[in-house]
Amino acid sequence: MIQTTTLLTITLMALVTYLTRVLGYVVLRDRTLSARTTAVLDAAPGCVLIAVIAPAFVSDRPADLIALAVTLAAATRLPLLATVVVGVTAAGLLRQLLG
Repeated sequence: MIQTTTLLTITLMALVTYLTRVLGYVVLRDRTLSARTTAVLDAAPGCVLIAVIAPAFVSDRPADLIALAVTLAAATRLPLLATVVVGVTAAGLLRQLLG
């Protein structure tokens, strides 16, 4: 069973992530951005994702290492959102199965 604090943490993290994305569009809506700035803003979500999964590279848990391999394989074939779903699902299932 999921703990209340865990659910609250996940909910607040999702809200903060959503708000930062929306506020970025609101603040920049009337500005003309250069191609370079647009490229940086488009790359930012990928950078955040890498920062989140990077600790798995040094994990000693087999479930995390296998989930990382599954996520990397998915990233070569799927778009970002699908890759995130595959990675989270793989990590959850493998942690349940392998501990």
